[in-house]
Amino acid sequence: MVFRGTITDAPDFDPSADAETLYNAMKGIGSDKEAILDLVTSRSNAQRQEIIAAYKSSFGKDLIDDLKYELTGKFERLIVSLMRTPAYHDAKEIHDAVKGVGTNERCLIEIMASRNNKQIHEMVAAYKDAYGSDIEDDITADTSGHFKKMLVALLQGTRDESGVVNADLVEQDAQELYAAGEERWGTDEATFIMILGSRSVTHLHMVFDAYEKMTELTIEDSIKNELSGDFERLMLAVVQCIRSVPMFFAKRLYKSMKGLGTADNTLIRIMISRSEIDMLDIRECFRLRYEKSLYNMIKDDTSGDYKRTLLNLCGGDDDLAGEFFPEAAQIAYKMWELSAMTKIQLRPTVRPAPNFDPAADAQALRKAMKGFGTDEDAIIDIVAQRSNAQRQEIRQTFKSLLGRDLMKDLKSELSKNLERLIIGLMLTPAEFDAKMMRKAMEGAGTDEHALIEILVTRSNEEIHAMNAAYQNAYKKTLEEAIQSDTSGHFCRILVSLVQGAREEGPADVERANADAQELADACNADSDDMEMKFMSILCTRSFPHLRRVFQEFVRCTNKDIEQIIKKEMSGDVKNAFYAIVRSVKNQPSYFADRLYKAMKGLGTDDRALIRIMVSRCEIDLFNIRKEFKETHDDSLHEFIQGDTSGDYRKTLLMLCGGED
Repeated sequence: MVFRGTITDAPDFDPSADAETLYNAMKGIGSDKEAILDLVTSRSNAQRQEIIAAYKSSFGKDLIDDLKYELTGKFERLIVSLMRTPAYHDAKEIHDAVKGVGTNERCLIEIMASRNNKQIHEMVAAYKDAYGSDIEDDITADTSGHFKKMLVALLQGTRDESGVVNADLVEQDAQELYAAGEERWGTDEATFIMILGSRSVTHLHMVFDAYEKMTELTIEDSIKNELSGDFERLMLAVVQCIRSVPMFFAKRLYKSMKGLGTADNTLIRIMISRSEIDMLDIRECFRLRYEKSLYNMIKDDTSGDYKRTLLNLCGGDDDLAGEFFPEAAQIAYKMWELSAMTKIQLRPTVRPAPNFDPAADAQALRKAMKGFGTDEDAIIDIVAQRSNAQRQEIRQTFKSLLGRDLMKDLKSELSKNLERLIIGLMLTPAEFDAKMMRKAMEGAGTDEHALIEILVTRSNEEIHAMNAAYQNAYKKTLEEAIQSDTSGHFCRILVSLVQGAREEGPADVERANADAQELADACNADSDDMEMKFMSILCTRSFPHLRRVFQEFVRCTNKDIEQIIKKEMSGDVKNAFYAIVRSVKNQPSYFADRLYKAMKGLGTDDRALIRIMVSRCEIDLFNIRKEFKETHDDSLHEFIQGDTSGDYRKTLLMLCGGED
């Protein structure tokens, strides 16, 4: 195994001299924290063990006890953890995760999914030595179901590490995973546990590829469809570690620091456990995925001696570099290949109601609005649990049966966000999109993000229907409205998209190579030429074709298209191209990100929240929910619950459809 850590053995190492330096740093009143952190982070773990022994023989004291006494808070936790061997550090983390109130399932998942056989065996022995009990007994006492069974399977440390691949078994395993999940009613979890818990990494890479060819789904998609809760999270973590351990840790580190507050235990655990193994690769994967260096994220998110120690472990700022390490270039290439191969099975959260009776619904709505006061619950229960086509029938029946305009009645009875949401649901998708485009452009200021989101994610057919609905409602073309409200290259991009003339169909490999080369050449041109060239390809080619183009772009340039857009472009043009790339890569993930931004921090962007929930609930809101949970750890349901209130919240949660 090639180690690509940031911490290596210090040359000319003298454990006795180091022990004395540490002793002097802690002598007298106060301690020299800088001397401590500089020394500890510039020695390997094996060297630190020698320093502990030398300290005891020179001064008759326990170095770890002295450090605990002298230091405080997160800094103390970090330094003391660095002094433990990897096996004892893992054992302590597992012990802390299962003892006390509640279980830290995420810590269990992270350690068990990412360690190799040798690391697991050493951890099991260290646990027994440190706590006098069996790690397996403690874990099984604190977990349950299939989650427990998979943890026990991983705890055996018996994954095949021979690297030998049997081609017949690859096909058989892919077939068995399919038969255990997508092909049957219910799921045979034991097959997932057996195959994902014991086969070699090389073998599973090939199984995942075979599975995708067979089902047009990634194994991750199937796990999200078939499993749930901690068991789903554990299996996804195992798959991510099979694909790329550094990428798995890059995602964990990002989640530990994004948003309000920092998950310091996770941050400390990963920075320590990977600093001598693959921190360089984790840094590169981090930059590839988040367009920001791990170094800068730590710098922005932590402070004081704690920050300095973490930055020493991190080792360097990759934002100063431009191109990928070979490992990250391969991952970026593979990510686009996966995106190109898989056909996401889109799943709605709102479906047509069975035994639908438009006349009964129309009467019930009239009753809910008649007389003094309004029965909001009755309105919500009907509107949120019918498909859009059924709502149109209700609108029609309401008029023919009662001679009244349902939309006018709803507007006069409801108010604020609830009214906006219910009216949004009652409009046809084309009317709703046209209205959202109008709202984004009327009054002072333009909501460019809304214009981009709608035009980038709609099909040609949806754009044509929206154009007709806009003309009908506002007596001018949508194109004219865009031209009078935006300018420059951004205006041209929107005008190009509003034509609804994007090519449809599969990738043309030869042309994709030529397109990738043209984009690569454009990166050396001036910004005007570059933006025009990007527009001519990104706004016109089909999504499957663009996936192939972006994949080949990595090969041509050793850079990722997202990085180039972020680095070389600015403002609305950058946001528009970036939205196209994100949608091409994974559209549900793009919408999950938009929903997160609508609710995070102070205040809620209710217009964005309503727009996405209404427009996606009959298309792919289930997929968006899954992506939201995977990226942000909290479910979309929890976010809506915490960020909205009253009948508005109730309606949004019904559209959301589940808690994940």
